[in-house]
Amino acid sequence: MNLIEILKIIFLGIVEGITEWLPISSTGHMLLVDEFIPLNMSEAFKEMFFVVIQLGAILAVVAVFWKKMFPFRFQEKPVIQKDIFSMWFKVVVACIPSAVLGLLFDDFLEAHFGNAPTIAAMLILYGIAFIAVEKWNRGRTPKVKTLEEISYKTAFVIGLFQVLAMIPGTSRSGATIVGALLIGVSRTAAAEFTFFLAVPTMLGASLVKLLKFGFAFTAAELITLVLGMAVAFTVSVLAIRFLMNYVRKHDFQAFGWYRIALGALVLLLCLTGIL
Repeated sequence: MNLIEILKIIFLGIVEGITEWLPISSTGHMLLVDEFIPLNMSEAFKEMFFVVIQLGAILAVVAVFWKKMFPFRFQEKPVIQKDIFSMWFKVVVACIPSAVLGLLFDDFLEAHFGNAPTIAAMLILYGIAFIAVEKWNRGRTPKVKTLEEISYKTAFVIGLFQVLAMIPGTSRSGATIVGALLIGVSRTAAAEFTFFLAVPTMLGASLVKLLKFGFAFTAAELITLVLGMAVAFTVSVLAIRFLMNYVRKHDFQAFGWYRIALGALVLLLCLTGIL
């Protein structure tokens, strides 16, 4: 593997680490980057890589939120924190819609919608949605202010919104955050629940892709996976901390405008034949 390919992998890891947690669509960005600086790998491997690289991002969530996610405490005697167990049960409920529909339609959606025009349309559509929801939400008092206040019903509704992210360019975090804001969840609680929800969702998606591809990697493919995940982990830690600090003081309109601008650029590139 030459230096150019290594630099490509590092760049893709950086893109994944930033865009997985900011509501701007990691899949959309990864597919667009691959149009201009493609990895010298088979299409089957790249399809799997763009999903499995998310494992690095998942580990970053676990590292940052370990105290909130791990339900056991070992001090003088073991303690089980029931509120954390309860939150994980709610996450499982929220995962049901995307797990069922993902198994049924993932390949179909990827084959028919994994293209630049669809990505551009989803970037613009959800960019407008962010701006509209934030304007509508201005001055309203959230019904659910903390992560602990999220009910099973609220969790399931957020899970329904996550299904929208099956279309490339939507953004899993974007869909769940918009949905949570619409039903009265605060920005901070919405972002935190999105991080919780990402762990089983992305683990499941990565496992499915690995099973389809198989585990017989060449040395170059193994290096690509490990390096990509390591970079994604490091950058994700920074991106998660940035987002949590950001949502305490700002709304999501800036991300909406970014999505619209990027979507318009992608459409322009499609119309000129570059994409």
